[in-house]
Amino acid sequence: MATPNLDIHERGSGMISSQPSHTEVSTCDKDISKTLDNARKVVAGTVHDLESDLTKLSLDIHSHPEIGYEEKFAHDTISDFLEKQGFKVKRHAYGLDTSFEAESGSGGHLIVYCAEYDALPGIGHGCGHNLIAMSSVSGFIATARALKDSGKPGRVRILGTPAEEGGGGKVKLLEAGAFKDNVAAAIMVHAVPQHSFAKGYSGTSGFRTLASRRFRVMFHGVSSHAGAQPWGGRNALDAAVGAYATLSMLRQQIHPMERINAVIENGGVVPNIIPDYACMAFGVRSHNSQTADALYDRVKQCIDAGAIASGCKTEYETAIPYTDLKVNDVLCKAYNEEMEIVGEKILIRDPEQSAAGTDMGNVSHEIPGFHGVFGIPTAPGVPPHHSDFCEAAKQPEAQTAALKASRGMAMMAIRVLLYPGMADRVKENFNNAEEEDYSSVNAEKSSGGSRNQLSDEDEHTCC
Repeated sequence: MATPNLDIHERGSGMISSQPSHTEVSTCDKDISKTLDNARKVVAGTVHDLESDLTKLSLDIHSHPEIGYEEKFAHDTISDFLEKQGFKVKRHAYGLDTSFEAESGSGGHLIVYCAEYDALPGIGHGCGHNLIAMSSVSGFIATARALKDSGKPGRVRILGTPAEEGGGGKVKLLEAGAFKDNVAAAIMVHAVPQHSFAKGYSGTSGFRTLASRRFRVMFHGVSSHAGAQPWGGRNALDAAVGAYATLSMLRQQIHPMERINAVIENGGVVPNIIPDYACMAFGVRSHNSQTADALYDRVKQCIDAGAIASGCKTEYETAIPYTDLKVNDVLCKAYNEEMEIVGEKILIRDPEQSAAGTDMGNVSHEIPGFHGVFGIPTAPGVPPHHSDFCEAAKQPEAQTAALKASRGMAMMAIRVLLYPGMADRVKENFNNAEEEDYSSVNAEKSSGGSRNQLSDEDEHTCC
């Protein structure tokens, strides 16, 4: 194969050029080209040889869904799998009971694979995290073997990242120092419905998400007999209903890509007692952290208005905030080229942000990150976080797509580790990437209230 040119530009199709100019061809270029070709053979052979075992790993996790910070089966199953492949695994890593870590190689740059494996309450693996776990395990092992075969310096690590669905596992790992070891890039891929893509495409490398804020509000009123003395009460359910109705009006005046979602978790016990307590859970999403905070403040005004109107008081608890995903173009273009080699046509970047949110966004603002998406077959119109998507995530076609994506990731990682200067280009792109201007969205920001963090057991609501 021709030596990859990493000063690459998009074609109209969203693919990239791999042809160097004549002046770039040198002995060094030929040597690295041979190294990369050899690595591709090792990666392909590793994924092929482990295909049945990796598929079993995915299906075992799928059949044992566990919500955030309770992923004991997934933690033990993946750790056992890695140990059987010859890796030393640190279980319960960084103070999180369901995180793990394994590493291979020495010296050079470091690539970190992020493995998610938490499920959704009531739905199971309706976000396909069993496929994320499998693809990261596959990519990690393939990268480790290709790196060892090359005889060159470099390190690759896999990190178990629990509780993505609202629990902020990666943020806790960031705070615990899991990504501070001069990491060249943190990488992962995520399944989405195949119908999400234009005809002929099977994925997106530059996937972009919204920033999100999750919080819970407790409304405190005064209990009274609903028949004998209703005037003596202050109805907490009225406060919640008033807040919900006011938010429905606010939705008319927000940006099309913003989201406000809410559910009433507790609205009283019996109809003949004025409820003195009600509880609601909220999700707010916007383009970036600044606009998400501004929208949160507008939402808070609506909630407080409902409480004031009913004579109740509010208490706020907020979960770990998620930031938007920061795209690294150098990583995306490398992934696209490698996926083209295995026969897949990948978009370089989505034309607009997805309405999803992820704690990988927080990682991508601290170090270079990659969060590509690949398509799996579903019925038309089926979204993630749906029981039908859960069913799709265990089908053979989904396993095949995830393993193919793992090959693209593995070779992207090898290129960062071994291609001269590429890690520096990744870092430069991270440092110099231009942020999109959303300053006009929610421009008038009001003051917010106190925000107390949820406990771990409360942080598993879906992302």
